[in-house]
Formats: sequence, structure tokens, C-alpha cells
Amino acid sequence: MKRFKKIVSVVLMSALAFSLCACSGKGENAGNKTEENNVDVNEVADNSENANQELKEITFVLDWTPNTNHTGLYVAQELGYYEEAGLKVTIVQPPEDGATMMVSSGQAQFGIDFQDYLAPVFTSEDEMPVTAVAAIIQHNTSGIISLKEDGITSPAGMEGKNYATWGLELEQAMIKNVVEADGGDYDKVNLIPEYVTDVPSALQQDIDAVWVYYAWDGISTKQAGLETNMFYFKDITPEFDYYSPVIIANTDFLETDAETAKAFLDATRRGYEYAIENPEDAAQILCKQVPELDEDMVKESQIWLADQYKAEVEQWGYIDQGRWDAFYTWLYENGFSEEIPAGTGFTNEYLSK
Repeated sequence: MKRFKKIVSVVLMSALAFSLCACSGKGENAGNKTEENNVDVNEVADNSENANQELKEITFVLDWTPNTNHTGLYVAQELGYYEEAGLKVTIVQPPEDGATMMVSSGQAQFGIDFQDYLAPVFTSEDEMPVTAVAAIIQHNTSGIISLKEDGITSPAGMEGKNYATWGLELEQAMIKNVVEADGGDYDKVNLIPEYVTDVPSALQQDIDAVWVYYAWDGISTKQAGLETNMFYFKDITPEFDYYSPVIIANTDFLETDAETAKAFLDATRRGYEYAIENPEDAAQILCKQVPELDEDMVKESQIWLADQYKAEVEQWGYIDQGRWDAFYTWLYENGFSEEIPAGTGFTNEYLSK
């Protein structure tokens, strides 16, 4: 489809527009923490033997600067879960062409991307060896936020209001979908071309509605003392409950070193489950590793996300094929993607049972 090929590059770059935060952070971190316990001679010998074993090196590339989407990774690193798994994990920030290109090229074994941005990867004429291997968060937590005083309690309420748009065809099609599904007139929504980096400030000026991920920009409005309304895309159109974000892996690496891949994901699971059970402690770990972050913001965001990482599923990272396929089917039926065969692009094979 000519139309699809024109938007491929735009969709791949749209990660910048949809990212959780635009804060600066460390490019990599290799800190670990161990606990001091009384152990017997055999345990000391075992620990010494493990310490002498050569650790396998793993490079993990983020989607953006460090934030609470990434907490489980930093927890696993800080508490020594990766080292216990025989791994030395280096966390890096993405290059200009994104995490997926770095993973695809083999410069990193793992990284983070979003299901909506991966569609061009799975339909590209040039094969890109990338597979989604874990959902960091179970449901799409993005939606439209507005000041309570503006009365936008549902998509139809956007009529006559100023919506800050990135000017992306897919973005606007999704807005049109939810507005019309709610009985509203999309043509009456005022599209204001503006890339919002400070949501609280924008909402107090000329912008009435912004597309955000609640765990970061939504929390930022609360921290600013603003009363807001928020509706989620997944609650209006079920196909929009896509996976955002996901951990991706180099497919060739998965095939050649499956055991290391499983060890990495198991240690990462432990990091996220620690964050679920101990959100305040996990927030402190993230802030220790990335001191540029605002501690109050991180703490509140972490508490909110604790119920989102696994939500209703028992297995952290699980990707439901029905939901995965539903979004790609919607893209295809609406002309935003070539057809992606059912089950393409993801696997649960490497997750801990």
C-alpha cells in the first residue's frame, strides 16, 4: 500500500510524541546491591564459585530516558537479580533511530518499544529480526486528559475544544474513532498542532486536551495540584487496548541462546514483581540509579503502576494473542498497515511459568 509506506517512517518516529517523559537520565547503570547475612561454609563456597563464573553480557536499550516504565529493570540490577542469573546487564538509552533498530542490528539483545510502533517492523520488505517477548504493562494506559472545569468527561466532550495534535494520520484516526464512537462530531474538534512537553502548563494555557500516559503525565498534573478528567482509549474501542510498552528481543539471539533469554526475563520478572509488592522501595531504587528524577513524582507514579504491571493476569509479561491481533487487524482494515498474520511478532515462550 502506497499510503502505508508513506507513514512507516512517521510511525516509527512517533515514539517521541507518545513517550512517558522527557526528563534526562543516565545512559547506563551497572550498580548492584547485596545483603549481608550469616551463611554457612558451603554457602560461602557456592557464592565464591558463582562470583568466579564469567557473567554473560546483555545490553538492554530503553525507549526513552529512564522512568517508572523501567523500574523493574533497575530493581533487578540493583538487587543483584541479574548477577544471580549469571548476567551482567548494561542499560542504555536509545540512539536517534530508536531501540528497535539497535535490537534488530544485534547491537542490543533486548529493548523496549510499543506495539503500535512495531507494525511497520512486521511488514517491512527488509526483514527485521525483532520479537516482542514480554508486556511491561498489561493494558494501554494512554488516553485524553483535560482540566475538570472544561467538562470533557468522554470523547464527545472534545467538540469545540482545543486538542494538541502531533499531526500524525494514525493518531488523528484514533481520536476520530473514539469521538464518533461516543456520538460526537470529530470535525468540531479543534486540532492545534503542538508538541506538549509540559502537560500541566499546556492545560492552563490554550490547550484543553492532551494525549498522555497517565502513569507519568497524568501524575504530573496531580503533582501540580490540578483537578482533571481522563478517559482511556481502551475503554471506548477495545481494539485500542494494545500492548504499550513491550520488551523486544533480537530474534536471532532468542534462537541461538534461549536459556540466556529465559534467565534475563526471569530476573526481570523478579524486578517488576518486587516493584509491585514494594512500590515505594522500588521508587527509591529508581531515584538512586537516576537521581535527576523527582522523588515525589516517581513515588506516586510507582504506586499507581503497581496495579498495572500485571493487572488481572498471574504471569508477568504475558501477551494475549487475541488483543495483540485485534489491534493489527484494526490497522489493516483502516488502511494503516499491510496485513499482519495472526500471532505474528510476539511470543510468551521465554517467560517464567
